[in-house]
Order: sequence, then C-alpha cells, then structure tokens
Amino acid sequence: MGFLARLFGSETRAGASPAMRLSDPYLAEFFGHRLGAQNVSADNVLSNLAVAARCVALRSELLASVPLFLFRRTDDGGRERADDNPLYGVLHDLFNPNQTAFEGREFLIRSLDLSGNAYARIERNARGQVVALYPLPPLSVGVERLASGRLRYRVSEPNGGAYVLLQEEVLHIRGPSRDGIMGLSPIAIARGALSLALAHHETASALTSNALRPSGVLSFADRLSAEQATRVRALVEERFAGASNAGKFMVMDGGAKFERLAFSPEDAEFLDSRKLGNLDVARIFGVPPTSAGIPDNATYSNTEQEARALVQNALGPLAKRIEAAMGRCLLTEQGRRTLYVEHDLDGLLRGDVQARFEAYRIAREIGVFSPNDIRRRENEPPIAEGDTYHQPANWVPLGAGAAQAEG
Repeated sequence: MGFLARLFGSETRAGASPAMRLSDPYLAEFFGHRLGAQNVSADNVLSNLAVAARCVALRSELLASVPLFLFRRTDDGGRERADDNPLYGVLHDLFNPNQTAFEGREFLIRSLDLSGNAYARIERNARGQVVALYPLPPLSVGVERLASGRLRYRVSEPNGGAYVLLQEEVLHIRGPSRDGIMGLSPIAIARGALSLALAHHETASALTSNALRPSGVLSFADRLSAEQATRVRALVEERFAGASNAGKFMVMDGGAKFERLAFSPEDAEFLDSRKLGNLDVARIFGVPPTSAGIPDNATYSNTEQEARALVQNALGPLAKRIEAAMGRCLLTEQGRRTLYVEHDLDGLLRGDVQARFEAYRIAREIGVFSPNDIRRRENEPPIAEGDTYHQPANWVPLGAGAAQAEG
C-alpha cells in the first residue's frame, strides 16, 4: 500500500511541517517546563540524580551487551541464525560504517529511556534488505500522521536544514504512549516524583554551599579580644585537631565551656527523605536498589534475587519492546513470516560461571543440549561425536519395559 501510494503520488515527502500537538511529550522539556520549582528535564535529572544516571546507563549498557540475532524459522519447527541476511550483521556487528552494533543499540536505548522515542534512518539495498541503521537524535525528529494513517518523519539538521523520511525509512521504537504515535519516557511519566528528588538535591546543595556547620563551640564567660580569640583557636587546633591528636584529654581554664554540635532530628529526617527519593528513582526505571548502587538493605540472598529481578522486570520487557519494533520496521510482511529478531538474555549469565555451567549440566542431562551445543555457546570448536543427545534411563514411555519383555 505504501509503495502504491508513493507510485501514484498520493504520498510525497513534500508538505507542510508536522504540526505540534499538545500531547507531544517533548514540548514540556523544549520550553523548559517546571513542575513546582524544579526543571524536570532529562539533562537536569541525569546531572543531579546519580541513581537516575546509573539506572539509564545500566539499562542501556546491559541490554546493548546482550547478543541480538536475526533468526529464521525452519520447516521442522526449529530455528537457525539468518546470518546470510545483511540485517544480521547490522544488528550483531556494525550498525553503520561509523558505529558498532553495541554503540548504536546503546544510543537507541538511552534515547528511549530519556525521551520515550528512539529513531534510526534505515538504509536498504536494491533488494529492499536493511544494510545500515543511522541513529537520529530524538529531539531533531518531528512526527506527522497523514490522512492515510501512515507516518512521516521530518528530521532537522544541525546546520538548519531539514529532510523528510517516509514510514518505511525509519526505525521508530516508542515507549508507553497516549496516542499510539509518540512514546513517553519514565522521566515524563514520573515528573512529580523526580521533581521531589530534585528539590531534595537542591536543598542539600544549598546547605553545603551556604550553611555554617562547625564541629563544636568553645565559649567563655568573659568577652575575649580578637587577639585572644585567635590565640585560643590556634592553641586548640594545634593540640587537639587532626588524627594524631585524636583522643587527647582537653583541659581549659577561664570558665571555658565546649559544646559539641550534632545533627538535629530534622537533619536526620532530611537524610532519610533523600534515601527514599533514591529508591523512588530506582522504582521508576524498574531497577532493583542493589543494581542501582543502593546497598542499604542488601544481603547475600536478596542480592541474587534482585539480579534476577533486573532481567525479568527491567531488561526483559525492554528487550521485547525493541524486538517488536524492529520486526515491524526492519522486516517486510513476507519477511516476518519466516524471520524474527530476538535478544539472547542468557548472555547476562556470562559473568556467573557457576550458574551458567549448572544450567548447561541440567540441559545436557535432560537431552536439550549436546556437548557441541554447549561448546558453541562457549565459543569453543566442536568435538568428534559431540552431537549426540542423551535421554535419562528413567525417562522411558510407560509400558515400554513390558513390551520389550513380551518381545
């Protein structure tokens, strides 16, 4: 339908600039929208909230490090890697001549987390196969829905120019959406919670910059001259300040009284509120606290459980969203019948040798993997007679023993 529309002139690249919609999630950030007293933008959140920066980096780097393959369904119901298709190399090796697949995928995932949308210009060969992907900055792309229901993308260039791409020329990965066109980022969805966390950060910065917080007060019954105050301060610092003087017994005369300053209950509550704000940020991105660098309640057992939760709750849904968008944009209707894109999340077990080999042992014993299947996953060459699949001796059909005895 898209080809015929372009052929007969009903769909063209020329036309009016895409209209700005009030539902566009970029408008608030573009015009410096402030919630309360805080500017809740992606740059402001990453610059001031270390937990948010860690969550975004963790999600993008981890998922980009996971192998991404193009598979082909076989006639026997199995699958094989479609490494003869140019798209396989684009997703697995090089996005384009200037970017590796890791760099390109990391850019797209960061764009998705920070703006709710990720774009890449698609380059195809004469057969219509994808041979390169060129990621586009999200804020430089405007989206317009045509009367036919199709989408058109207007890309602004740094030098002030612009060009238009049609729907089949753009990979568009969108986050949760209100209108089915533009996605929303976690930052846009949870502006209120992030505004509170930014307010706590700003308060802490102001206290650090402006507050006077000495360790204690040394007071005298009589008024001291400026020279006497300077001499007393120098004497105390010389004899009692520093690690080498720690624990020394202090004796003061002249009615001197030392009062130690400590955090007030209000200060302690403020610190607790900042900790709760960090937990809220981790929840917004679906990252377990220990993975985001918050080990306050970490134990040996729950750290392992949270590592699994990171894959199940944060990376798993994100991977499916990306796979579905790539299948929609990079494969033709005919290609989707036999080809599909899938992440190999088992790659996240690469750092846990014991868990990985325990999984191999179970798969080997129940006949799922052969020795050579395991060796290929470990990037080792196959061995002779290593393609044999074993079946446990007690896994025989019911009545098979009786049938052999009668025979």
